[in-house]
Amino acid sequence: MSELVSILIPAYNAEKWIFKTVRSALDQTWPQKEIIIVDDGSKDNTLQIARGFESKQVKVVSQRNQGACGARNTAYKFAQGEYIQWLDADDILYPTKISTQLYGADCGQQSTILRTSAFGTFYYRHSRAKFKPNSLWKNMKPVEWISTKFNENVWMNPTSWLVSRKLTEMAGPWDERLSIDDDGEYICRVVSKCDGVHFSPESKCYYRVGNLGSLSQTASKSLGPLLLSLSLSIKHLLALEDSPRTREACVNYLKFWYPLFYKGNSGLQKNICDLAIALGGNLATPEWGWKYSLIDKAFGWNFTKKVVYEYRKSKLLLVKNFDRFLYEIKM
Repeated sequence: MSELVSILIPAYNAEKWIFKTVRSALDQTWPQKEIIIVDDGSKDNTLQIARGFESKQVKVVSQRNQGACGARNTAYKFAQGEYIQWLDADDILYPTKISTQLYGADCGQQSTILRTSAFGTFYYRHSRAKFKPNSLWKNMKPVEWISTKFNENVWMNPTSWLVSRKLTEMAGPWDERLSIDDDGEYICRVVSKCDGVHFSPESKCYYRVGNLGSLSQTASKSLGPLLLSLSLSIKHLLALEDSPRTREACVNYLKFWYPLFYKGNSGLQKNICDLAIALGGNLATPEWGWKYSLIDKAFGWNFTKKVVYEYRKSKLLLVKNFDRFLYEIKM
């Protein structure tokens, strides 16, 4: 095969990570590749570091801040490849990631198969990444893939995907209205257009975790876009199959997210409850585990939520900083 692969990197304030990210793209054993970096109005040295890589193979674009989805859409406008590799500016590709996924693949202008890979999570030392398989790590039909994602609240980060040009065009651009769970909505849309998901267990990439802008913290400030993402993802599944089992999966998906809406914005809480009812289910009052139930009884839900967030943040910082210490002493 001589398929050109476009590796698209949206970047915002990523000066700490982008060098290794771009290096991992350049080190891909697949020879036919182009790398497009879009600096999304960074306020640090991200753009300067990116420009140090500029060449015939690497294009760097700068724009005012438009968010991750806007940066990805800009990158795609410049892409010439038959396959698209999305790569966040703090993630890393294993050298054979793309070549392994493309083994035996059809032409990207014709293929309607979504290709996925294993991924490991890490803080600073990607060589110590933890690979924890979930139920999506296998070949699956589109309805089963989205239903499993909903029922078990499992996922695959964008770096693990390799999307054909045909599928990318069929799915359309990233939804720039979404500031959270944008990748969740996008992948459900891509899967809803594909004829199957092919998982390559030998292919792998590395997903950096531990940013303090955690999902729970961010989501509490972006519940409107989050609800829109959930609603659109549900529509993608029901467009494939509208049945009791898929509706049940949709309700289960809402149940995972409902604690973020509970006792928050009353209008949005009502909207998510109404959506569950329209699907034939309901959202029960969420309950804390035994460790926090006494705090909830004494001080209420919102106070307990803050306690839980601060505890998890402190625990995360401890583990992350220890890994950073080990990373720096080996540099």
